[in-house]
Amino acid sequence: MTKKQLLMEKISNHSAIIGVVGLGYVGLPFAVEKGKVGFKVIGIEQNSQRAQMINKGQNYILDVDDEELKKLVDNDFITAEIDFQLVPEMDVIVICVPTPLTRNLTPDLHYVDSVTREIAPRMRPGQLITLESTTYPGTTEEIMLPILQTSGLKVEEDFFLAHSPERVDPGNLRYTTKNTNKVVGGVGSESLDVAMTFYGQTIDHVVPVSCAKAAELSKVFENTFRAVNIALVNEITMLCDRMGLNVWEVLDASFTKPFGIMPFYPGPGVGGHCIPLDPHYLEWKAKEVNFNTHFIALAGEINRKMPEFVRDKAIRILNAAGVPSSKARILVMGVAYKKDIKDERESPAIDIIRLLQKEFAEVIYHDPYVEHFNEHGLIMQSSPLSEEIVASCDLVIITTDHSNIDYQWLVDKSKRIFDTRNTTKQVTGGRVKITLL
Repeated sequence: MTKKQLLMEKISNHSAIIGVVGLGYVGLPFAVEKGKVGFKVIGIEQNSQRAQMINKGQNYILDVDDEELKKLVDNDFITAEIDFQLVPEMDVIVICVPTPLTRNLTPDLHYVDSVTREIAPRMRPGQLITLESTTYPGTTEEIMLPILQTSGLKVEEDFFLAHSPERVDPGNLRYTTKNTNKVVGGVGSESLDVAMTFYGQTIDHVVPVSCAKAAELSKVFENTFRAVNIALVNEITMLCDRMGLNVWEVLDASFTKPFGIMPFYPGPGVGGHCIPLDPHYLEWKAKEVNFNTHFIALAGEINRKMPEFVRDKAIRILNAAGVPSSKARILVMGVAYKKDIKDERESPAIDIIRLLQKEFAEVIYHDPYVEHFNEHGLIMQSSPLSEEIVASCDLVIITTDHSNIDYQWLVDKSKRIFDTRNTTKQVTGGRVKITLL
């Protein structure tokens, strides 16, 4: 048997040992899906606290079922390590590490680079390595492959390399790791065959593309598409504010058209690990081939302005009530970047808090999912949502539309509401208190 045939047989009969590097929002749900069909999964998680929690069967990811994880851990289908010593035992290594941006909005691939350098000296013939982290086109072949080949092994013969971008949407109950279509691109046809076989074991529909670079670009385009359309409705929002129109009414009317349009809605800004970051990966890479991505740059500029727009409108609301911002107490409702999750990464709400504090306002927040946060030195604790606290605030700004909040109660108990998500759409009483984005 060739190395490829042997590996594909082990994958097909589920005797292959799967390594998952990074047990976060992408890696842990992926590990659980593999464990559920009988694969033994070894997670490499350099956060020792997280690794200990996994080995105790304790969950910390919203999209993972607590009992499901505990059962897999108790039956030795999932274990966690804090180093790379077990890489030689792994048949497949899936890399799910962060790919942030620098302060200058350029790609920061030090996690990908570091992990690849840990794997390379421990590689053995007959392994598949896949990168799931979102990144610019060329990362798998231009960054990872040269490092992996320092092992002395030859790609497409001794080992196989592919890119299959994650498509995780935290809190989405309809689309999970299993039923979300999976794009796969290999550095060659042999790598593609092995990767397709691997992902096909637990994912309903796998979509092959011609190369790793095409797979990388497909993911960045998906998030850029969203960023550009969100920027469009955010710009329309600012225009409607100038024209004295209700943007939500305008959008709802437009979206009744049964063809040629797709619903996108405005908000206080964009957050999370994808939309605020990924378009800049494509923008940066395009410059390498002397191409300017005008739409991407403009969309990023508009979306980054939204927290300032929210700040300015909040001050206008306070001024109209005769409350100077320097004497105002403001309650920000929600710092998670989207509803019903405990993830505040890149949250526009945190930017809004900073901006209001610069206006000398006293700002507190409540979030049922985020008990506290430490964001670049800004440390805050969630305040209780009591009648006394709400009534003591001059303004309540709804920045995250969590579904477990009684918004009619919130309106009743507050002095005034600034709703950036149209969360109070169904509220009937006290609408005179509400200002929409």
